[in-house]
Amino acid sequence: MKTHFHPTPLAYDGTQLRSHFAYSTFGIQGDSIVSFIGPCDVRGDHLVDLEDSKQGLFIHSDKMLHFIIEHFDGDLIRTIAFQRLLVDVMIREIEESISDAGTSHELPLRLQRNGNDIYDDIYKLNVSVATQSPVSCLIHTGINISSRNTPVPTKGLEDYTINPQAFATGVMNRYAAEMEGIWKARCKVRGVW
Repeated sequence: MKTHFHPTPLAYDGTQLRSHFAYSTFGIQGDSIVSFIGPCDVRGDHLVDLEDSKQGLFIHSDKMLHFIIEHFDGDLIRTIAFQRLLVDVMIREIEESISDAGTSHELPLRLQRNGNDIYDDIYKLNVSVATQSPVSCLIHTGINISSRNTPVPTKGLEDYTINPQAFATGVMNRYAAEMEGIWKARCKVRGVW
């Protein structure tokens, strides 16, 4: 699992959720998790979630940290499980970042995962979707940096005084380590009949 943080801002409109995005954009080939900072505005035909699309919903954030993951296998159910693992990794990274910084907040931190979403009480922190292409399975997860001008009540990394690049590196390293651990666990057991 290769990791890459792209330091130049890049807008996300949904067209980036495609096979070989990391390879065509950053030269990263194979299973990967890449991240970048930029605004998010996903509408209409670019919404992968059909429920959101049917309801006429849209995704908008002035500034978000985006993660795009590509696994070169065709198992969407496994990819959805990986998506939820990623969200749990992100929660752990937020909690440890706040703990390490000794930061205090107006409200107590009440992070929880609901499906593939992170909430702090009523405030939503992220968007996330998993899907399949002809050659791979893909995940996009964006976590708000800014909580301004969002269509629902949100919080962002700025609200927790978390450095987005450091957060991205921590999340990608944890996710890659989880993937390596899963592969090792798969390879160390004998079959039973």
